[in-house]
Amino acid sequence: WDNADFSRGVGTTFYQEFFTLNSAKPPFIRDVEAKIRRYMKTSYSAAWTLKVTWEKAPAHTAQTDTRRTNTYQAVLTTDGFRSYLLILYQDGGMKWDYTQLAATNVLIGYS
Repeated sequence: WDNADFSRGVGTTFYQEFFTLNSAKPPFIRDVEAKIRRYMKTSYSAAWTLKVTWEKAPAHTAQTDTRRTNTYQAVLTTDGFRSYLLILYQDGGMKWDYTQLAATNVLIGYS
């Protein structure tokens, strides 16, 4: 997701920061905590979370096609000791044409 190209005025980036150490937690934070508990099989209580959303982001270089866009999020969260990153894609997954990239060894997924 580092190859987004916003130079043509297509797409938007939003972010929202949550400090939750000594405050009530909104539903979004409770959902993040639940995902981490479920996937990592550990107890977790977020102290800080950053949600970044790239909406309708075209691939680099946008001069070729600004219609094939992606919407995705990165959610960074920490309890002060452990940190996690969730990467969430819009239904339908990655829509960029990776065959147009200079590198041919592109991986989509996680390790």
